[in-house]
Amino acid sequence: MIVILSAEDAAEHLASGAMACPACGGGLRKWGFGRSRTVRGLGADSVTVRPARVRCARCSRTQVLLPTALQVRRADTTEVIGTALVHKANGLGYRRIAERLDRPESTVRRWLRRVPPEHLHWMYTQGCERLATYAADAFSRIRNTRNPLHHTLTMLAAAAFHARERFGFEDPPWTLIGMYTRGRLLAPPRGG
Repeated sequence: MIVILSAEDAAEHLASGAMACPACGGGLRKWGFGRSRTVRGLGADSVTVRPARVRCARCSRTQVLLPTALQVRRADTTEVIGTALVHKANGLGYRRIAERLDRPESTVRRWLRRVPPEHLHWMYTQGCERLATYAADAFSRIRNTRNPLHHTLTMLAAAAFHARERFGFEDPPWTLIGMYTRGRLLAPPRGG
């Protein structure tokens, strides 16, 4: 899986040869599409997507190009899952979050369990790296709230804010955060 900002950007990178295989570094070319799926947004919004696939000319592996507005193996957008995490960071429990987002309690509870300390640290590091690139002086203005989830989301949001401000990105903040976290706002399930 390769996380992309938009299908247009991916097509441009493929055409120019700038996109490389994550496994071997070989050149990629179009290879059809992944399965079509409907993904829920905030409220009653939903979008049906059919992500493009690419194949490596060297190792023949295929990859799905996942837009950053989506999350790996999730039926909800980055914005929905991110909003649930913000509610959790602000002290709400899974039942109240599920009610506010109009999602099943079991789904929200599963999301919240998929943010272990190791994954929070990884996301925090991703936010720090981006923020250091975009606005290193911004670190002094971010207070540590002693809530690891809140602090991580603040770091990612600050990176998205400064990227939009510095480079004029018009993408929504959650889309940029999806890019920083490589489509992994939630940790992948443990094998076993």
